[in-house]
Amino acid sequence: MKLLRLALIALAISACTKTVSTGDLTVIPADDSMEFNLEAAIASTPLTEGATDFGTIRIAGEEVRFITVGYSKQSISDGFGKGTCYIYKGEAVSGPAISRELRLSVYKDFPSTVLVDAVYHNLSGEDLAVDGWSMCDLSVKKSEADTCFWSFQGQSTGAREDWLKPVSEGFYQRNYMGMNSSEDHSDYGGGVPVVCLWRRDAGVIIGHLEPTPELVSLPVDMTSGSDFAKISVVKDFDEPVVFAPDATLSTYTGFVSVYKGDCFGALRNYAGLLDRVGVKMPVSGPEAYETAWCAWGYERRFTIDEIVGTLPKVKELGFKWATLDDGYQIAEGDWDLTKERFPNGDADMKYMVDQFHKNGLKAELWWAPLAADPGTEFLKKYPDAVILDKEGKPQFIEWWNSWYLSPLDEDVRREQNDLVKRFIGDYGYDGLKLDGQHMNAVAPDYNPKHHPEDPEKSFRELPGFYKMIHETAHSIKPAAVIQYCPCGDCFSVYNLPYIDKAVSSDPTSSYQIRTKGYVLRALAPQLAYYGDHIELSDGGNDFPSHLGIGAVIGTKFTWPKDNPYAEASYLLTPEREELLKNALAIYEDKQLSKGQYVAGLYDIGFDYPETHVISQNGNLYYAFYATKEPVASVELRGLEAGKTYKVEDYYNHRDLGTVTASEKTVLDVPVEGSLLIEVSEVAL
Repeated sequence: MKLLRLALIALAISACTKTVSTGDLTVIPADDSMEFNLEAAIASTPLTEGATDFGTIRIAGEEVRFITVGYSKQSISDGFGKGTCYIYKGEAVSGPAISRELRLSVYKDFPSTVLVDAVYHNLSGEDLAVDGWSMCDLSVKKSEADTCFWSFQGQSTGAREDWLKPVSEGFYQRNYMGMNSSEDHSDYGGGVPVVCLWRRDAGVIIGHLEPTPELVSLPVDMTSGSDFAKISVVKDFDEPVVFAPDATLSTYTGFVSVYKGDCFGALRNYAGLLDRVGVKMPVSGPEAYETAWCAWGYERRFTIDEIVGTLPKVKELGFKWATLDDGYQIAEGDWDLTKERFPNGDADMKYMVDQFHKNGLKAELWWAPLAADPGTEFLKKYPDAVILDKEGKPQFIEWWNSWYLSPLDEDVRREQNDLVKRFIGDYGYDGLKLDGQHMNAVAPDYNPKHHPEDPEKSFRELPGFYKMIHETAHSIKPAAVIQYCPCGDCFSVYNLPYIDKAVSSDPTSSYQIRTKGYVLRALAPQLAYYGDHIELSDGGNDFPSHLGIGAVIGTKFTWPKDNPYAEASYLLTPEREELLKNALAIYEDKQLSKGQYVAGLYDIGFDYPETHVISQNGNLYYAFYATKEPVASVELRGLEAGKTYKVEDYYNHRDLGTVTASEKTVLDVPVEGSLLIEVSEVAL
């Protein structure tokens, strides 16, 4: 009995010495099976279900399990800062002889976060077929008090789904970061390679930290009858990879972090980690925050006279930008001007840009890079410029009926770079609107003229193409604005460093406008966010969903009449003009697009009404959205107890009196739809 007791004590001491602890997260070895229990100090009940091995490798269709045979730890100092690396060595329990070295690293600069990577070593003496691997595998327990989790999931598909959504029994989403082809779409892909899953009391985020996009999935799976959701980072190989004798195979660097509140803080932490691997979020110049009018209301069959005739009204309303949209070109890929709308060629285009500038407007030009229609002069001249699939067929862009151009092809890069010089330098445009869901990612390229030894290179190095565009535009005009609109996609976080203005990119609802802005403010707080044309919001005039979150205001109105060939009317009626004037005056006065988002006061998923808070010029600006059912009052969080504050409904210009802050400050004002208020301290 005494020996057994001593053995148990020794085992407990051994487990303690191998425990990883950082901030609110503790990782405890469960036993010698190379599994670990996660404990989150902020969680009121266990956050995870059972132990995790942090992933495994799949050999010939079977997941390999390991037993721990060694342990060590060492101090580290690298791009993430100073910290400690805990190293667990394991051997396969059965099957071919394989070893695993699992490294869990923690850093002083990133509390509550563990970086995860593994190296597998083939000791079997024979070739093995690897199907794939996984890492950061977790089973996250649902709270008994709620029927669901809330989540951020960063995939891009033709469904153009919400980025923030509930997860309940029966839910599954693959979250593949490559191209997500379906029966009717082949041009959606890329995104943000993380999953945030949270309860009211605590949440967890997992993802990878590679400096380039990688072809991984981050599945979220909550089966019917289950009280937990499974999440992981998964690498599936298209064809089994030969794992040669004595060879090693390394996973990417992943991470697991626990947090309190919704996903905002978790995504800020993730952006901080990305910064350490060289993926640095952009800082927009003042021009990117200026309001914009777009000629797309006239659609593709616009006339020069229509657009120029609208400019006096655009100027009168106080807009700062005017955009020429799709329809000026011969075809996608042939970017010379169509004679139908520009009979005098470049002279007509320069005339239009001059008219923009004479009306005090900066000029922006729409462009869909990396797309070329079959039969265009460009493809006749450069037939090897396209991305080919495994069968040797050109990769198709469904939306444009075009073919994908390789972002690494020398002819493509030279010609598209020359287009930037033409648009900005020769025509005189001040910015570019890059448009199309196809831009967010590209498929692996099997073109033998490109990089057949590494088909995924095109996918990984796509961001460098946008870096080229950004640098060229800014070399000509330092204040140029590159707007990036990957229609319906979840923005590739790897493309963000090379843009000046993000956009809600064809939102399907005002909820998407608000929540896309929320996510992008978390990832890139100094990046301008444009809410897209107001006509795409609920009812076509939901200015509160733009103003309340600090989105740049824009529109595609027509005036004094519509184009007879346009599919819809966007005529600026007197009623719409009054709404627009009110919104523009508020936007210019409050400047919330340049304010600081105040995170942590409300939960974007669990709290109702949906609430956003921005700090600007010493005041707090609350935006409440009661879109499901009205509420009789709202709670004002974040105020200093005992102080008195003046409250104004700044959208409807109503004085709502004063409130004195307490432990729970309630404003007794009913909300149906939206309420935007400015809260300022009353000087005594």
